[in-house]
Amino acid sequence: MLVEELYAFNPWWEEDFKPELIEREKYLSILESSLKTKDIVIITGLRRVGKTAIIKLFIKKLLAKIPPQYILYASCDSIQLENYSIHEIIETYRKEHRIKRNKKIYVFLDEIGFREKWAQELKNLYDRENIKFFISASSASMLKDKKGFLTGRTKTIRIFPLNFHEYLKFKKIDIKKSENYLKESYFEDYMKEGGIPEYVLRKDPAYLNELVESIIYKDIIYYHGIKNSGIVKDFFRLLMERVARRISLNKSAKILKVSADTIRRYFNYFKESFLIYEVERCGKLSERILSPKKIYASDVGIRNMITGFSGKGAIFENLFFFKIMSKQPCYIYEDGIEIDFLTKDKILFEVKYNEKMNEKQKTLFDKIRAKEKKLISNINDYFFYE
Repeated sequence: MLVEELYAFNPWWEEDFKPELIEREKYLSILESSLKTKDIVIITGLRRVGKTAIIKLFIKKLLAKIPPQYILYASCDSIQLENYSIHEIIETYRKEHRIKRNKKIYVFLDEIGFREKWAQELKNLYDRENIKFFISASSASMLKDKKGFLTGRTKTIRIFPLNFHEYLKFKKIDIKKSENYLKESYFEDYMKEGGIPEYVLRKDPAYLNELVESIIYKDIIYYHGIKNSGIVKDFFRLLMERVARRISLNKSAKILKVSADTIRRYFNYFKESFLIYEVERCGKLSERILSPKKIYASDVGIRNMITGFSGKGAIFENLFFFKIMSKQPCYIYEDGIEIDFLTKDKILFEVKYNEKMNEKQKTLFDKIRAKEKKLISNINDYFFYE
């Protein structure tokens, strides 16, 4: 029965809600600030990166100032809810709590991508009722609003794997200022394990392997109707081996013995599932489009599971990429020499791990015009750019 299922999803309607979850303050603050607008908040990111936990923690915060009956949570991948439209779920909820349509409610719909007409339904409810929506999905493919029903009505918040400070918090490690020398040792652990919350807590390699298999199958192979799953998996392994390096999709196609168009499609599917990120070459539009992209893994723990814990320089660069990702970096490549990042605000970075630039790199580095130039060669440099 629908009402019973909704009560199961919303325990705060009948009792105190005290989820035993570790807070990630950064995202809770962003969600808090989003309450000021009517925008539909889209919470997205890699599978099992902590989206549902963040939603539950935010609901806990809301309950401090909003009566529990005005907060509705539902997981759209629930078998018990699959025969009900979003309209029917919300109407049943309003009826159960006797809430009029002009009374503001807060609705959280987890894994919205499982609903075929989710965008159209949300648009109708957004326009007609007093609802603040929070929705989540683990794939950009599932979130595509092909008919533009929600144009101008949304705000997207992307959840990333744990940063180093969150990693320490999940590990219950408190480094005092007098013990700052311990940072590097723990940072090496972080470089090895990455930031998938459950894996950081459990440290079970089988968990990461199952996660990757789940993403590749559910979000790519099954969702896009791909018949040759082996090619997809082989291509992903190839991408992980190229982390922090340039990759030619045409060469990848030849290695895997498929068409370049097929490889480009698969490459986009990996991006849409948040398994990888790309950085273009700096330069004219033609250079950006045609030149090989540099590849970064969404989580270095996943990368290490596939390649082994080797190439610390690539791992370190991958982690630093996420610090400056919002600055829209590109890479520089001239005469066979590469400089890692030039950001939109003209800050130049070369990232090494306990190394120095070679002579040719240093010459190119000095030649490039930039507002600021920085060699990131150790964890102190890394933490300077918080």
